Order: sequence, then C-alpha cells, then structure tokens
Amino acid sequence: MPTVFASLPLAAETSTALILSLAAVTGAGLDRLLGEPRCWHPLVGFGVLASACERTLNTGQQRHLRGLLAWSLLVLPLPALVLWATPPGLPGGIIDAILLYLALGGRSLGEHARRVADDLAGADLVAARQHVGWMVSRQTADLDAAGVAGACIESTLENGNDAIFGALFWFALLGGPGAVLFRLANTLDAMWGYRNQRFADFGWAAARVDDLLNLVPARLTALSYALCGSTRTALRCWWQQAPGWKSPNAGPVMAAGAGGLGLALGGAAVYHGRVESRPLLGEGRPASAEDIGRALALVRRSLWLWLSVLLCWGLLRA
Repeated sequence: MPTVFASLPLAAETSTALILSLAAVTGAGLDRLLGEPRCWHPLVGFGVLASACERTLNTGQQRHLRGLLAWSLLVLPLPALVLWATPPGLPGGIIDAILLYLALGGRSLGEHARRVADDLAGADLVAARQHVGWMVSRQTADLDAAGVAGACIESTLENGNDAIFGALFWFALLGGPGAVLFRLANTLDAMWGYRNQRFADFGWAAARVDDLLNLVPARLTALSYALCGSTRTALRCWWQQAPGWKSPNAGPVMAAGAGGLGLALGGAAVYHGRVESRPLLGEGRPASAEDIGRALALVRRSLWLWLSVLLCWGLLRA
C-alpha cells in the first residue's frame, strides 16, 4: 500500500503533462479555427486600462519607477489570480486551452499578411502600403512593391514569435497563467516600448521585461525557422547577422527566417520621418508578393513542429 501511495504524485505529474500538451494543441486549433474574437476581446479592454494607467502615472519625476509600478499593477494580478483559481485535472486543462487561445494571434497574423499579398497580386500598391502600415511601425507611404513585401515578411517572421511561439513557450512552462503573463507583457511593450520622449523612461520596464521573457522563445523560434526552411543558410545568417540588429530577440528570429526563405530583408527604413540604416538580413533575392505566402508557410510548419514536440513530451510523460 505505501508503494501505491508513493506513486500517486508521479501519476498526477504525468497526467498533468499530457493534459497540458493536449490543451496546447486545442488552444492552437481554436486560434486556427476561430481567430481572435471580433468583439469583447479581453486585450482590447486591457489596452484601454493600460492607456488610462499610463496617462495617470507617466508624469513628474522617477518615471522609471512609475513605469515599473504600472507594469506590475497591470500584468501581475491576472496571472496570479488564474494560477490560484484554476482547478487541477481536466477542468484546469480546458481553462488553460481557452486562455492559450486568447493569448495566440496566429490566424490574425495570417489574415493581415494575406491581405497585403492580395493587394500586391492585384497591383493595388496604395492599398498594400496602407495595410502593411497596420503591421509595422515604419513609414510605408513611399515603399515600392518589393519594399511592401519585405516589410510584411519581416513583420510576419517577428510576430510569429510574439503572437505564437512566445505564448506557447510560457504556456509549456506555466500553463494558462504563463500564456497570459507573456501576452500582457508583450502588449505593454508594443504600447510603451518606444525610445521617444514620452516613453523612454516610463516604458523602460515594459521593454526590458519583454526582452527577458523573449530571450529563450526567440531563439527557439529562430531554430524552428532554420529547421523548417533552408537550414544551413538560416543558421549562418542567424550567427553572422543577428548580433548587428538593435533588438536582441528580433535579430535572431528575422535573420534565421530570412535565411530560411532565401530572401534579402532588412536595410534602410523610415521611422518617424528619419531614415534608419538597418543591417541586412538573410541572403538571396528581394522579396515579392509570392514570398509572403512562403513566410506564412514557414511559420505554420514551425507551429506544427512545436505542437508535435509538446504532444510527444506529454505522451512520453504519460
């Protein structure tokens, strides 16, 4: 009898691993099937709350500390509450799957990218510039067709990590609360992580925490792009080009993705009226409209790889 009771924690642990891996597949499937909610999306309400909090606290002195306080108040309570309230076993797995679905943005990313590809295929450069402007922070009004395609692919590769793989990584570690933590932190980085007069101090904490949370996921994403694309070229571009990129996490992701696709990305871009000289990424020919679909296929193959690894891990533990 003592042997039976001693085995119960191990059985619970293996069962939890299998439930978590199945919840990951379910959450990704829901995102693929349903996409982001068209109304009442929790992140919309979170964005409104974050904007109000920023207007209140981003004043006066000690804005670094004020930004850290705002980040803590906005990000930490919800994952802690979910962690405390989620029941064990299958009911908790269902909640985890729903939370992961809400944290993922894979289908939305694909819809935005395909809209740009359709514009370019229809020779509607004006619409393509407008729609790619919804995906990137650079100025797009003067981009030619190759520039639009390149900007779209860069965003697709980078947001593959931000909208999919980062959330999956923290989900694998902490379940639904981990996915929620990552998505809220990533959202604040997107809102506050700018090096301008308004956010240079206040948004410092949001930007640095997002860098830390993405440190491992970004490199796993880059490895996935390499394994699912032209592997040797992707690994070489990652090794040689990523250190020159200003973002420590976007560099590996986009360099490996560009190399895996056999495309030349990066280069000069206009931000807020100023030309920034960015390093080149990848190698090969310039991007075209058809390559947007190839980039989405690379992200999709990488997602299948992640889900396969998670499912195999859960089955082996069980």
